[in-house]
Amino acid sequence: MKTPIKHKDKKASSLILKFASEYFLTASNNKSLITITKAEVLNKGKRAIIYFTAFPIEKEAEALKFMNRRRNDFRQFVMSKKSFGFVPKIEFCIDIGEHNRQRIDELSNEYHKTQN
Repeated sequence: MKTPIKHKDKKASSLILKFASEYFLTASNNKSLITITKAEVLNKGKRAIIYFTAFPIEKEAEALKFMNRRRNDFRQFVMSKKSFGFVPKIEFCIDIGEHNRQRIDELSNEYHKTQN
């Protein structure tokens, strides 16, 4: 059975993911394509980590700096949605796991091509 806290964190994660995707779609500086891949809400809703990737990959560090500069604006955006009593502390992180998954897909596709 799921505990209420975990259920609330999961629901909050889903909302943060939606809001981050929406916000950075419009706020992006168009130097790279930013894709929000995952959001985690931790510590009973006090902290949120938003994972993303950027294309081209060489622009990810620049995208991370951009997102950190826009952190307060993003928090204001989330508050304007009135979905939270308070907005958690927001952190942005490059999604290395997504890069690994993409590399595994590439290797799998190469393997299947050589087998055919």
